[in-house]
Amino acid sequence: MSQQATGTFEIEGWDERPYDEHEGTKLTRTHVTKTFHGDVRGTSTAELLMAYGAVEGSAAYAGFERIVGSVNGRSGGFVLHHTATASRAAQSATWTVVPDSGTGELRGLSGEARIGAGPDDGHTFTLDYELE
Repeated sequence: MSQQATGTFEIEGWDERPYDEHEGTKLTRTHVTKTFHGDVRGTSTAELLMAYGAVEGSAAYAGFERIVGSVNGRSGGFVLHHTATASRAAQSATWTVVPDSGTGELRGLSGEARIGAGPDDGHTFTLDYELE
């Protein structure tokens, strides 16, 4: 049975380090830490490989994020696989739970997550999931 968990998160840390820059494009490795509130509670650590295009607003990234805490009262952790692209015309993002990455009471977790804009420049978080 499909379930949903919603909440908000704050980015606590953003450590972006360029490793290649040519003709207005840039490649970076970025370490991100977050704190989650709501149905999803806890903290996360993410490593992202980011690519910025020569045109403002054009970019893409891929990475992995481990969330540790609870989902709707079930404690444990899981890993999200991120892929996203952005241009002046469109944006696309997919955050998928890595198969068999759930721990504790989240063992067997599968699903997808998405983010949105929240109040005061915050972020909303929605996890559509199933538990075996």
